[in-house]
Amino acid sequence: LDWYLFLLTRLCIAFYLLLLTDSCALPGRLQYAELEERFRTMQSFPVGTTVSYVCRPGYIRIPGKSSSRTCSEGLEWLPTEQFCKERTCNHPGELADGIVHVTDLTFGSEATFSCETGFRLVGPGKISCVIKGSGVGWNRDLPVCETIMCKPPPSIPNGFYTEATDYMYQMAVTYTCNQPPRGADPFSLIGPDTIFCTSDENSNGVWSEAPPQCRVVKCDNPRVENGKKIAGFGHHYSYRDSVVFECEPGYFLVGLSTITCGENNTWSPPVPTCEKITAVVCGAPSIKNGVVIPAKSVYEEGESVQIKCNVYCAFPDGTQDMTATCQGQNLWSSLQNCACE
Repeated sequence: LDWYLFLLTRLCIAFYLLLLTDSCALPGRLQYAELEERFRTMQSFPVGTTVSYVCRPGYIRIPGKSSSRTCSEGLEWLPTEQFCKERTCNHPGELADGIVHVTDLTFGSEATFSCETGFRLVGPGKISCVIKGSGVGWNRDLPVCETIMCKPPPSIPNGFYTEATDYMYQMAVTYTCNQPPRGADPFSLIGPDTIFCTSDENSNGVWSEAPPQCRVVKCDNPRVENGKKIAGFGHHYSYRDSVVFECEPGYFLVGLSTITCGENNTWSPPVPTCEKITAVVCGAPSIKNGVVIPAKSVYEEGESVQIKCNVYCAFPDGTQDMTATCQGQNLWSSLQNCACE
């Protein structure tokens, strides 16, 4: 009897090993489908076993494709072709005054949105194609593109602008100074007279810059010893008035010949001076369409400077730089002006 039980045990083991040898591994996990519930608890899959799949949520059967796979004699699950495909959402639609960016409508894809210049996005910047009930759909409603609006521009003392009901993107507002009381000094408009409704990095409506100021600006009557005005004659000077000077014979100009009354009641650049010409000095050479290096007011006899023409400008010989030397008596050697294209 013991010998019989031993032989029976060996036969069972051999049969079990034979079954294992002629069985497929567990059916592979598929991204688009899962085993039908009745096959999920099976532990052994001998040759010839057939299992069936169902499409996962978000996927749908491909017509004409089998959802079953069979353990073949080569111990492979066949066929291997895909039998479920991703469901697709409908196109999300058009966005007024904006653009819908979508390259794919399948389950899991996204649509993003942007607005045209002058409009801001209100709502989600993107939506996703997700499972909805037994199908798929977009997870959120479309946003809207609304016109960028600015708050009313700031009011300014001694000035005004023409008011409007709304201030939309790119709308301009122009400021004007009030007329002063009779006999009073006029107001000068300092800064840009016109500002525009624009937007910041968050698409909020903002004004392009700060508003101007309306205030009285007066500069002293400039005088240059040993020099005279050749333009801008007068006794009273207000904002942006200019005066041009030249020196009397025997003197050279130190500084710039043209000065302008600035917003701080001062002349810019500073009022020049006229220095007496001597045998050992030269004033700064005046070069059209070029710069002098180094730039100084006075140069000593024998001192040289480099003259460089501005971009697209050149000397008559086609070069763009040259050297000039102070010869005393406010005389320079080889001075030439730059001509521009």
